[in-house]
Amino acid sequence: MEISRLIRCRGIGVVMVNLGSKWRFYLCVVSLLSLAAIFLGGFQPSTVNFPVVKWKNLYTSKKSCHAKTNIMFLKTHKTASSTIMNLLYRFTEKQNLTIALPAGQSFHLGYPWLFLTKYVEGFNTEKHSYNIMCNHLRFNWPEVQKVMPHHTIYFSIIRNPISHLESSFVYYKHVVPAFENLKTLNDFLASPLSYYNESLAIRNAYAKNNMWFDFGYDNNANDTEGYIRSKIEEIEERFQLILIADYFDESMVLLKNTLCWDLDDVVYFKLNSRSQDSIQTLSRESQERVKGWCSLDWQLYRHFNKTFWRKIEATIGLKDLVREVELLRERQKELMAVCIQDEKPTNKTEIKDLKLKPFQSGEAKILGYNLKRDLDNETLATCQKMVMPELQYMAQLYTQQFPEKQPKNLGFLA
Repeated sequence: MEISRLIRCRGIGVVMVNLGSKWRFYLCVVSLLSLAAIFLGGFQPSTVNFPVVKWKNLYTSKKSCHAKTNIMFLKTHKTASSTIMNLLYRFTEKQNLTIALPAGQSFHLGYPWLFLTKYVEGFNTEKHSYNIMCNHLRFNWPEVQKVMPHHTIYFSIIRNPISHLESSFVYYKHVVPAFENLKTLNDFLASPLSYYNESLAIRNAYAKNNMWFDFGYDNNANDTEGYIRSKIEEIEERFQLILIADYFDESMVLLKNTLCWDLDDVVYFKLNSRSQDSIQTLSRESQERVKGWCSLDWQLYRHFNKTFWRKIEATIGLKDLVREVELLRERQKELMAVCIQDEKPTNKTEIKDLKLKPFQSGEAKILGYNLKRDLDNETLATCQKMVMPELQYMAQLYTQQFPEKQPKNLGFLA
C-alpha cells in the first residue's frame, strides 16, 4: 500500500496520492498559477463587474448544453456533503423541481439501513418522478433506480480517510460504541480492535470504512484485490462523477461543467464546518494506521483521486481549471462581503437568528453565520438560503412540497 507523497513545488506543499510525474508537474503548475493570481489580485483591480448589492445571476457561461435537472447525489458523511446539499436545495428552488425527501419526521432516507423506496415521502410506483435526491442514505442501486428517472446524473464525494476518520470521531463520539469511552482518536488507533465490536456493525459504521459503507458495501469485508476492484468497477458504472473533498473548489468547477450549471449555482459558504479547537491532531503513526484500519476507504480514495484529475484534464483542462477556480473564489469572497456579518462564520452561541443555528453533535463545535443587517429583501432571501443549515432547509422544502403534511419537528432549536 503506497504512502501519500508530499510534493514540494518551490515552497508550496501539495499532497497527492499515487500520482505520476506528469500529474505532479501539472499540479505544481496549478498551485503556482493560483498563487500568482492571488498575489496579483492584491495589486490590480478586478476586471469582472460583480454585482454587489442586488443579487443578479450575471455569471451565465457561454454554453451550448442545457442544465441537468435529474440528479442523484449520494451524500456521504463528513465529506463536505452538507455544503453540496445546500447547492442542490437552492437549485431545486431556482428551477422549481421536485425532490425526494425523507418521509414523516425522518431526516434521513432510512440510513443506516440500505435504502428502500418506502423511506421517500409521497413515493408510489406509478408516479415516481423526482428530479433531485440528495439526503443521507445507504446506497441501494435497484431501489434508488425506482425513484429517479432515466438519464439521471449520479455523483458523490469522498475524502482522505485520515481527516475523514478524525472528523467522524469528534462528530459521532457519543453515538458510536467504539468511540464513546475514548478521549482521542490516537487512543483508538493505538489498538482499534480493543474498542471496535464487529457485531455492532450498524452502530459502529462511522468507525471503520464509513464511505465504503455509505456506497452500500460491507465495511468489515476483507480487502482482497479482487473484491475491491469489483466494487470500484460497480461504482464507476453507476456514478458519472466522484468528487474529492480535499480539492473542493476544483470539485465545484468540475461539477458545474458536468451539470452545465452557472457559476452562481456552485458558489457556496462552508456549512457544518467545525471550529479549529474541536479538530484533533493525529500523530504520524496514527495517520499510517488509518490507512490499514480503513483500508477499503483508502483504496476507494486512491482510485478516485486519480480518476478525478484525469477527468479534469479530459473535460476542462488545467489552464481553464485555474481560471475557473479563481473566478469561483472571487465570487465567493464578494458574496461573503455582501451577506455575512464580519465576513466569517461564528460559533453557535453568537448566532442571532434561530433558524440559522446548525445542529450540534458530539464534541464538534459546528459554526454558523450571522447575516448583515439592512439587506434588501431579494438579497436577504438568497443570503439566507446560502447559510441555512441542512435540517432547517430540508424542513422548509418539505413543507413547501407537502403542505398537507405535518411539518418536520426541529426540536433541537428549542
